[in-house]
Order: sequence, then C-alpha cells, then structure tokens
Amino acid sequence: MRKTIIAPGEHYHIFNRGNNKQPLFLDEKDRIRFLFLIIYLQSPIVFYNLGRQTSHYVKNRAFNIVEETVQQVLRERYVELVNFVMMPNHFHAIVREVKEDGIAKYMQRVLCAYTKYFNTKYKKTGHLFQGPYKAVNVENNNQLLYLSTYIHRNPREIPKWKNKELAYPWSSYQDCSKENRWNGLLKRNIIIQQFSTGNEYKNFVETSIAKQSKEYSDDNLLMIDL
Repeated sequence: MRKTIIAPGEHYHIFNRGNNKQPLFLDEKDRIRFLFLIIYLQSPIVFYNLGRQTSHYVKNRAFNIVEETVQQVLRERYVELVNFVMMPNHFHAIVREVKEDGIAKYMQRVLCAYTKYFNTKYKKTGHLFQGPYKAVNVENNNQLLYLSTYIHRNPREIPKWKNKELAYPWSSYQDCSKENRWNGLLKRNIIIQQFSTGNEYKNFVETSIAKQSKEYSDDNLLMIDL
C-alpha cells in the first residue's frame, strides 16, 4: 500500500528507476518514446501509431499532434506536468494531481506503455522499473524550488552534459528558461512566475546547491541516490 496520500490540488515529486538500476533508454528512439508518453498521456485520450510520432520527432524535433487533440488533452487531463528530467536509468518529475487518482492513472499509463514498448523492441520479459513509482508531497515553496533545480541539474551527472544542462534535450530546463516547447502541456508557471525572466531562473539553477550539498536531507526530500 502506498504510504503517501495523494490529493487533488497538491504537487508531488514523482520518480522511478530501472530494475536493478538497468538503463531505461538504449537509443534516441527510446528517449523520444518516453518523452511522448510523459507529455501526452496526462489525460485518458488514447494515441496510436506512436512510431510515426517518433519518426516525425527525429526529423523535426517536434511531435505531430493536431491542435484539436492537444486541446482535448488539456480539457480532460487528470494531472499537470510541471517539469521533468529523463536520465539513463531513472526519471524525475513534479506533477500536480488535478483529479482524484490522477497521478496513479498517469503513471500506470506511462510506465505500462513504455515497458510494453521496451520489452517488445528488445525481446525481453518481466519488470523494467524497480517496483512502484515513488511519490513525495511537495510541502512548501522552498521545497518546490529546490526540487526544480535538483531536477534540472540532474544531467550534470552525465560527463558530456556537465555544465551544459540547459542544452540537454531530455528535460524541461530549456522550457523553463526559454520558450516552452509544450505550451499548456507543461504547466511551468508555478516555478517561472517567481522569476522576472527565464535568464533569472537559469541563474538560480546554476547557482543552486542541488546535486552538490546535503543541506537538504534525503529524508525530507526523498532525493534517493538513483
């Protein structure tokens, strides 16, 4: 039974990793597939031909979803995605529950869809993720801002992306500092409205102690070592 009580209107830090810390993404198409899932499965709407969406993203760095469908997702969404990062063997996100059991439904759809895709592609069976996803209530604004910087600084753990986190394509850092690629599908305002400009937020992230210090305990933030 999940210990964290999830309630509509609250924000949560959501995270999970590969079973036995195994990689979740073996090539770019895997990362694109997971990116599509976390962005577009915020409502009950079913999407088909995701392989075509992957191909379109490879060529255009954008998905090909008509505006009418996007608006339907926004109307029927049961969660709001605030920010995220995809790492080689784990992911983090801040998500707001909009409707009761919304996060549970969202995570079930995303993780089940990606596991089915991954196991089919690589001819594997069994669990891809290490148990149920973790959900930690974001209790105050300081924690919210710290989590945001923690998430967006995660790519510094990858040697080729250290000090290049803003250019990392598999997080929402660029969407919070520059133009939002996902418009209403990424509800970044609770973070960026606290800064005068995107560049001010960027400076805040770059000077953060996140990923550098234990000032905030893992027990308080559940920043487990993924």
